[in-house]
Amino acid sequence: MGTINSLPTERVAVLGVIDPDAHTHNGGTASDGVYASDWGSLAIFGSVLAQVLVGTMASSSTVDVKLQQASDSSGTGAKDITGKAITQLTQAGTDSDKQALINCRADELDADNSFTHVRIHMTVGTAASDAGCVLLGFDARNAPASDNDLTSVDEIVS
Repeated sequence: MGTINSLPTERVAVLGVIDPDAHTHNGGTASDGVYASDWGSLAIFGSVLAQVLVGTMASSSTVDVKLQQASDSSGTGAKDITGKAITQLTQAGTDSDKQALINCRADELDADNSFTHVRIHMTVGTAASDAGCVLLGFDARNAPASDNDLTSVDEIVS
């Protein structure tokens, strides 16, 4: 638990991202419209928060986001985490410019099979959607948490 004098970046790290963009689904292969973040370790953090940010959605667009788990940072044995998926966002459901959050604790992973890593998995269906996701790590076993930020984190201003 952080103290009142600690900075948020000492308590939270950016573990994975799906960069904000006009993500598309071209109706091609099964992997078309599928995007995934980096893998974050829940051996280092006690919990993660996935933030889903959807901007303008095309008229028939859908966005599905879930968390997946693996036994290492290369994604070995990747599989979905039960109960860690948002309700599908749709333009028909007036979901443009909305956000969704998914919480996950380390004890919710398949520890019996040595699963320690989490990532965000996003599927854009039917048509394009502006979207992005961020995977944040909380409850770092060693501070500061920002020591475990992705290398793409360009700057921390205190």
